[in-house]
Amino acid sequence: MISIIIPTLNEEKYIESTLKALKNQDYKEKYEIIVADGMSRDNTIRIAKKYADKVILVKKKGIAEGRNAGAKVAKGDILLFIDADTILLSNGLSELTKPFEKKSVVGSTCYVLPVSQKIHIFLHYWVFNLFMKRSIDSGKPKLVGLCCAYRRNIFEKVKGFNENLDTLEDFDLSKRISKLGKIVLVNTTFVLTSHRRIEKWGEIKTIEKYLKLFFNYRLRGKVMSTKEYKPVR
Repeated sequence: MISIIIPTLNEEKYIESTLKALKNQDYKEKYEIIVADGMSRDNTIRIAKKYADKVILVKKKGIAEGRNAGAKVAKGDILLFIDADTILLSNGLSELTKPFEKKSVVGSTCYVLPVSQKIHIFLHYWVFNLFMKRSIDSGKPKLVGLCCAYRRNIFEKVKGFNENLDTLEDFDLSKRISKLGKIVLVNTTFVLTSHRRIEKWGEIKTIEKYLKLFFNYRLRGKVMSTKEYKPVR
C-alpha cells in the first residue's frame, strides 16, 4: 500500500488538479491520499475533502512539519511525498513503486518538468534534472520534496524530515536515508510542476537564490531561513 502525502497552505489554485491526477492512476493496488494542511485560509481544505482519504490540520508551520504529520497517520508501506502544485502522470504511482520490489531500494524519484512550454523555463528544469541524476549516480542523492518516495520503516528509522531546517529539508532527508540503501531515479515517468517561483522572482534572481541556497548548504553546512526563501503563493 502507498500513502501519498501532500502538505498544503493556501493552495486552492493548484490542489484540485493535483488531487484529480492522483485519482486517475493506473496503479492496481491500494493507496491513500493524505493532505496535511497548515491551517489554510482559502478553499484548500474544502477542495481537499472532495478527493483525499484524510485531511489533517497541522498547527505547527513548516513544510517538514506538514510532511511528518502526514506520515504519522499514514498506513502505507511506502510514503510518497508530493507538493500541492505537482501533477503525476497516470503511470506515476506504478513506476515510482516498481523499484521497491528490490529490498535494497529505500527511495525513488523521477524527472521534474514545468507546466510551462517556454524554452527558457524548461532549461531551468533540465539543469536541475541533470544535477539530480548526477547526485544519485555519485551516491550522494539530492531529492526534492515535490516528488520523492521512501520505505516507511526507513523513513521512521531516520526520524523523517528535520523540522529544525527551514529549507533543504528534502536534500537532508535523502542524504540520511541513502546511507541505509539505494535510491533510484525512475526514467519511465515524470511529474509536471508549477514554475510560479520563477515567474515571481524572475530568472536571474531565481538562479541566484538557488545557487546561494545550495552553496551555503554544501560549503558552510547552513541553510537559508524562510525570511530569505519565502513560500510563493
